[in-house]
Amino acid sequence: MDEIREIKNLTRRAMLQRCGMGMGSLGLWSLLQQEGLAGQRTLAPKHPHFAPKAKSVIWIFTNGGPSQVDTWDYKPALAKRDGQTLEGFDRFTGFFANSVGGLMKSPFEFKQHGQCGKHVSSIFPRLAKHVDRMAFIHSGHTESNNHSPALFMMNCGLPRMGYPCVGSWVTYGLGSSSDSLPAFVVMSDPKGRGLPKGHAANWGAGFLPSVYQGTHFRPTGDPIDNLYRPREMNPDQQRRQLDLLRHLNQKHLDANPYEEELAARIESFELAYRMQSAAPEALAVDQEPEHIQKLYGLDDDKCKHIASQCLTARRMIERGVRFVQIYSGGMENQRSWDGHNDIKGNHSQFAAETDKPVAGLIADLAQRGLLNETLIVWGGEFGRTVYAQGNPATFGRDHHPRCFSIWMAGGGLAAGKVVGRTDDYSYNIEEDPIHIHDLNATLLHCLGINHTRLTFKYQGRHHRLTDIAGNVVQQLLG
Repeated sequence: MDEIREIKNLTRRAMLQRCGMGMGSLGLWSLLQQEGLAGQRTLAPKHPHFAPKAKSVIWIFTNGGPSQVDTWDYKPALAKRDGQTLEGFDRFTGFFANSVGGLMKSPFEFKQHGQCGKHVSSIFPRLAKHVDRMAFIHSGHTESNNHSPALFMMNCGLPRMGYPCVGSWVTYGLGSSSDSLPAFVVMSDPKGRGLPKGHAANWGAGFLPSVYQGTHFRPTGDPIDNLYRPREMNPDQQRRQLDLLRHLNQKHLDANPYEEELAARIESFELAYRMQSAAPEALAVDQEPEHIQKLYGLDDDKCKHIASQCLTARRMIERGVRFVQIYSGGMENQRSWDGHNDIKGNHSQFAAETDKPVAGLIADLAQRGLLNETLIVWGGEFGRTVYAQGNPATFGRDHHPRCFSIWMAGGGLAAGKVVGRTDDYSYNIEEDPIHIHDLNATLLHCLGINHTRLTFKYQGRHHRLTDIAGNVVQQLLG
């Protein structure tokens, strides 16, 4: 009765707002943003179209566009013709048409590694040890040479905002495997270098219900809004308040059975309540044994920020999170892999930040028996030009959408495989071009989803992640 008297003069909306304080995942799940579509009912696990190889995805998004010829696509011909002009090239390939120099050799040494003999740049000494677990694409291509549309293209399948991203499509297609954590998590740069161009549109749900959008973990401070219970409220008080809210909503639902959103809200508040204990525990990487923390590089100042995110990703997928995306680098230029100036310094820095943590992630998943059911993706929004840009003392490379490299590991893929081939300079694709739609079709296939059947009707049309194109890259399948 005390509780009833306390809220006697409150409106239902005010009560919802009041009770929502401290229920951290209200913002996390967009539970109150989409009427009638939030909550456990919507995110319940769904059956895939066929037996999947992978249960979850971890995407290391190398934001800014890493250079294929300085990372994974070894081109000795560049060294032979260093400084010369490439015949027949289009100076508008890059973003800066008036800043075009001669061919530029890689400043990094390449060596062969593993049984597959893959050439790898010296900036990845630890990842090089795992090439026999990776599948490489050297013939990726995209439509735009500008960051924002290229990011949208890679994430959402179209070079403009307003469309669902791949993580949202996966969550829509498969639901959540956890009743206390988000299905789709995004972690951005924690070094103060900003968000990728386009910001949250890269992990947005577009025209899908907003409950499917990615949950962005803040890089500093509390990772999630209102995650913790208000200090003035003890657990028993919060539990009674939630029970009262459930009672009031249920009475209203009984009287108005067609207001289906109320049922969803009831479940959503319960889900939020569970988040308060589940999320902090999942984020507590310091609970890991010391040897695991060192494996990822938490003891290394150069990479401990990405190390923490990679270890968090492993802890998340162990607890049922379906899709995790980690952004290496923030805004454009030297704050990301966008090496317009000083490609050597730029790529050395970001490789040093990611090499050990990502290698540790692969090794850790493998030793836990989780690599085969987890698909790891490494790649950015485009590649970089084979010619020089900028000051001769600190040459960089411009944007290059014609070809770029991506690798994947785990998820039942053919390990040690290389698909696609570029010309002697990695300027054009010569064999097996792989469009982003093909990449996404393959990713969905690994999760047991037929990309042509995963659709959502919007404005009179059945949309899909791969638009009206895309083919599964059969050469990548194990």
